[in-house]
Amino acid sequence: MPNWWKQGIVYQIYPRSFQDSSGDGIGDLPGIQERLDYLKWLGVDAIWISPMYPSPMADFGYDVADYTDVDPRFGTLEDAQRLIDAAHDYGLRVILDYVVNHSSNEHPWFLESRSSRDHPRRDWYFWKDPAPDGGPPTNWIDRFGGNSAWEWDEQTEQYYLHSYLPEQPDLNWGNPEVQEAMLNVLRFWMDRGVDGFRVDVAYRAKVAPQWRDNPPNTDWHEGMDPYKRLQETYTKNLPDAHLVGRLLRDVVDEYDDRVLIGEVTLQPERLVAYYGENNDEYHLPFNFNLIHSDWTAEAVRDQVDRYEQVLRSPRLSGEEWPNYVLGNHDVHRLASRIGPEQARVAQLLLLTLRGTPTLYYADELGMPNVDIPEEMVQDPWEINAPGLGLGRDPARTPMRWDDTEKVGFCPPDVEPWLPSGPEEAPTVSQQKDDAGSMLSLVRRLIELRRSSPALHSGSYQSLMAPEGVFAYERTGGGDAFIVFLNMTDKEQRCPLPPHVSKGSIALSTHLNRNDERVELNVDLAPNEGVLIAVDGA
Repeated sequence: MPNWWKQGIVYQIYPRSFQDSSGDGIGDLPGIQERLDYLKWLGVDAIWISPMYPSPMADFGYDVADYTDVDPRFGTLEDAQRLIDAAHDYGLRVILDYVVNHSSNEHPWFLESRSSRDHPRRDWYFWKDPAPDGGPPTNWIDRFGGNSAWEWDEQTEQYYLHSYLPEQPDLNWGNPEVQEAMLNVLRFWMDRGVDGFRVDVAYRAKVAPQWRDNPPNTDWHEGMDPYKRLQETYTKNLPDAHLVGRLLRDVVDEYDDRVLIGEVTLQPERLVAYYGENNDEYHLPFNFNLIHSDWTAEAVRDQVDRYEQVLRSPRLSGEEWPNYVLGNHDVHRLASRIGPEQARVAQLLLLTLRGTPTLYYADELGMPNVDIPEEMVQDPWEINAPGLGLGRDPARTPMRWDDTEKVGFCPPDVEPWLPSGPEEAPTVSQQKDDAGSMLSLVRRLIELRRSSPALHSGSYQSLMAPEGVFAYERTGGGDAFIVFLNMTDKEQRCPLPPHVSKGSIALSTHLNRNDERVELNVDLAPNEGVLIAVDGA
């Protein structure tokens, strides 16, 4: 029996923005539970919930003050248990975010570590004396704003390391007590029925870092993200991260049929190292390369073919499973990055490639970025590096459920934590019964994927196609499909591959082509993608 996460579809929920059940303008866990019927209707298999733990919210939950509880903004531990149980009743799995690299500076562990150089938990974090000139121990800079990654502590007269905000001190995974405490977090949640974890910045976890300066990035210039001034030679993608990955996997494997997903932003050749030797690290090292790719047929095909080729490398076991992501809480909305018409093509791509797809909430509506007035900006990245377009608030706005004043997210007399978008932005109620909507397209794609062995677990082979068209074949279980994606604004005529003479269009990103017969060639409208069921497969 294949692992559920191989054939399944993961749906990411940003809990602040999915559904407010308490009337405070912030989404919460009971709100997610209220909307499980929608997720079941949509057809996804698992929900990944971004951090819901107690937090001062310096980085909106990624600064964790308690790994084994729920922030009151989102509900209670009992609410979490009810959500897990209800999701399982719907046949949905639950994946939690697990912040491996750092805690909050208000976590009791750090408060104790900071209290004295002699405290037993001092070594739970990275503390260093100043450099000979009195400044930070290394030139390392943090991820949000490009400031020093070292914060001076007046009380104990040492610096502590924070790869992100000063409120997010890095955990020392070289300390066995840290390992035990953090691994017990996994057990705590799996004992409550959680089906897996998405491990935040998995490639930054540190066991025994070398305290050496990072070299300058000679390609950096003004106007780029300040943190890119340096190459991160000694601060990420270290051998340490693989040791931590194996520790996490050992614990996850103590339980049946759980999944471990690692956030690693690397090219395929380096990404695959996070599967581990003989698949002993992450089941799915997140593959973000389509998010960062140029949106052309040639660039996207290159990314997919490179990934597939690397997965066939003799140094791997052959069991490594691919995965794809087109949107998440850290990047601008897909429809704003590539345009609404190509966003439809992108969903056809995401849901017909070989591997596990992750769908970001509201991308199934074609939701664009929402403009955030300056006085409402929340994201520390935008606040610390203004004017560079790095802010993530535009992609974290409330889910738009209906056409009421506050789009069904919160009561009409309550202001949501971020604006919900202009009146013309899409909603679930507008699209649910519209056969031509993005939502209907995504739901139909999910149905086809679920029912076809070729699409959920078959082989992949890219095909020759005209310039500007990405074409590939999926085969398996007696099914065969050809996918043509016109990634241009021009009409295209695409020949079927030599071994295929006939077929029928199972789905088009445009209307009124279902069951249309094709022979030898298929004509594509501008910005159209089609899924062709091959005759006699």
